[in-house]
Amino acid sequence: MAQAYTFPKKTIRDISVHGKRILIRADFNVPLNEDGSIASDFRITQSLPTLAYLLERNCTVFVVAHLGRPEGKPNKTFSLAPVAKKLKELLPEYPVEFITSTVDDKARQACKIAKPGTLTLLENLRFNEGEEANSAEFANQIQKTVKADYFVQDGFGVVHRAHASTEAITHIIPSVAGLLLEKEVSVLESAMKHPKHPLVAVVGGAKISDKIGFIEQLLSIADTVLIGGAMANTFLKHQGYAIGKSKFEEGQESEVETILKKAKPNQIILPVDLVVSKEVSENAVSKVCGVDQVEKDELILDLGPNTVNDFKKSLKTANTVIWNGTLGFAEISQFAKASASLASDIALKHQGITSIVGGGDTADFALEWLTANPDAHFTHISTGGGASLELMSGLRLPGVEALISA
Repeated sequence: MAQAYTFPKKTIRDISVHGKRILIRADFNVPLNEDGSIASDFRITQSLPTLAYLLERNCTVFVVAHLGRPEGKPNKTFSLAPVAKKLKELLPEYPVEFITSTVDDKARQACKIAKPGTLTLLENLRFNEGEEANSAEFANQIQKTVKADYFVQDGFGVVHRAHASTEAITHIIPSVAGLLLEKEVSVLESAMKHPKHPLVAVVGGAKISDKIGFIEQLLSIADTVLIGGAMANTFLKHQGYAIGKSKFEEGQESEVETILKKAKPNQIILPVDLVVSKEVSENAVSKVCGVDQVEKDELILDLGPNTVNDFKKSLKTANTVIWNGTLGFAEISQFAKASASLASDIALKHQGITSIVGGGDTADFALEWLTANPDAHFTHISTGGGASLELMSGLRLPGVEALISA
């Protein structure tokens, strides 16, 4: 039997929270539509178990988060007002207040009169440059505003950064993990340290440089590593294939060579055929060709059917699948076919396996695909992009390390 993973930090279950003032760092960095409405509320809904746990125990809950990259200045485009509106819809039984500032007198007065059993969302942390600077002064200002008894870290998508609301704040307030953070770390660490074999990893996306550590970790634990996306172009070019005008990553020759040398025989599976086109658009004319048939004016935009079949053969016996990175230019439907076919194979045909989808673009794709396939199921879709990648690469996450140890 595989060894169980034990979460190394205290959580909200390990402390007496009843009636306390609680400051939560959530990850509400949600995608927005052009009209400013929320395109996907996935990260918000994933925070609900922690919020409900505390509100049910009559806590006075204060939530801080960020949205977008306002570069340390107030910017209405990145206001958390739409998030507050969504929280009111999702938590109808509890009062939800939104404060249009973070650490000024207005915010302090609003927090001072907040009552137990209520939730107060403060404005975007990144409207203050002290947030990304990991400023102790800014962290102190936050605490002077909310006067919390405990800090709860539940923003998995930001714990790979040492910011004021992930690291500096933990030196001021006793700090524990929320339920989402505990779940994310436990699921991902279990998959990487104690997987049920065979373990098949699917790695796509664009950059090898972002995923070198992740791939090297996989080579030590995975039975098979399937490589697609623009990342595969870099491997194909290294092997001497012409890739036309396709996107690839320059300067990675030694990294690719190292990966290929470390891999066991047949451990890495690369594409054998591709979908190419001369343009990137919904109406582009495309064709399937072998990896040795890409013309000078063509772009590789998806995997071909033979490659998809090869990938599916590897998945037939898998007990664990880790998927990080789409297999093609999945923003356009005709170049998302390989990713959709893989999703169908994992989430419909092999529902009994442990299937983990990395955050970022892969999570966005999987969530959109699931809306059209309601009977499908992934074991876990991560809310963190960079955080999930760094954790699975074996790196320590500052926002987790800073919490009180169990």
